[in-house]
Amino acid sequence: MIRIVVGGQIDKERISHIIKDLGGDKVEVKVMSDIEAAMAIKTNQADYYFGACNTGGGGALAIAIAILGYNNCVTISMPGNIKSNKEIEDEIDKGKKAFGFTPQHAEQVIPVVLNKLLK
Repeated sequence: MIRIVVGGQIDKERISHIIKDLGGDKVEVKVMSDIEAAMAIKTNQADYYFGACNTGGGGALAIAIAILGYNNCVTISMPGNIKSNKEIEDEIDKGKKAFGFTPQHAEQVIPVVLNKLLK
């Protein structure tokens, strides 16, 4: 089972529901504050962080970047720009643990990330 925490500034409950609906019994999802979520990753209490904000990087990932380091985080969508499926999968292959995106792209990017993680 993959343990996912949802932080960020916008639509945490909606994002957690999307993850639960797609991942079913293969995922455990908890909504937390940004600090709690990033610390859960750092202390191995969770495996991956998902967060949303209006820019896909600032409020979605600022605390995760501060706690986990820039190399563990990636913005997979921002206004007017969504990484391709291959680019997202490549970021996961590089070991990224925290994913930031805009809430309007949640239905597009979360399935790509989950499909790769659940393989």
